[in-house]
Amino acid sequence: MHFTLKLTQIGNSVGVVLPKEALAALKLEKGDTVHLSETPEGFQLSPYDPALEEQLKLGREFMHDFRDTFHALAK
Repeated sequence: MHFTLKLTQIGNSVGVVLPKEALAALKLEKGDTVHLSETPEGFQLSPYDPALEEQLKLGREFMHDFRDTFHALAK
């Protein structure tokens, strides 16, 4: 899927209008937050916060490392 986007003046700022097909593909609605990240291939627009993803990864690793402790605490 490919979209060509146009920059438009919004007050004193500049914005991008996303077509409804792009919003549906990203599962976004008016008022949602998106994150623009630089990647080796260029820029990526995503509804997911890359910092939160790193925190989740660290949390999963922690739970894996201490799974026996969590299992004992669950009893």
